[in-house]
Amino acid sequence: MPVMPVKQSGADVQGRMIPLNTEEMLLVRGKEGTLGLVKVGENKQFFLETDNEEIILALEPDDLLVASGFGTDETIVKGLKCILFMIREVGSPFIALSKKHPASRRLKIVVSAGNRTRVSCSITPGTHPEQDILCGSSEFDGVEISGVKGGIEFKNLRYDTFEKIPFNI
Repeated sequence: MPVMPVKQSGADVQGRMIPLNTEEMLLVRGKEGTLGLVKVGENKQFFLETDNEEIILALEPDDLLVASGFGTDETIVKGLKCILFMIREVGSPFIALSKKHPASRRLKIVVSAGNRTRVSCSITPGTHPEQDILCGSSEFDGVEISGVKGGIEFKNLRYDTFEKIPFNI
């Protein structure tokens, strides 16, 4: 499988693996939104909270935590890094809001976890306990992100800029 350099245009990533280790975060920058991705690493157990239950997510080290930010400035990038750190390193739970919860329209960042995530702009942010779908800006609609051994693969990504940054606070 061909390996992609650190900074590249999305048009060149179809079917290619972008290397990523547990000490790095990959940013996918669009015109309206930003995605932040980190490997799950050794902390393989996470908690998802809903109104009715607590779900334990058992994940593999090459699975991904994917955060979708509705914006592109440095505040969003810092927020993506912070929320991923809070989940992976601090152990904060994922929270899924009820479908008509008023806070969903105020969310600036939402997160999913697993080996595969599909981004959709037609769902309500923060209301899906299913971890294979994530709300994102329209430019990322239909993008599929998969965690693979040693990296990440994308499908249906039309454009955008990739950047790796250290995953530390």
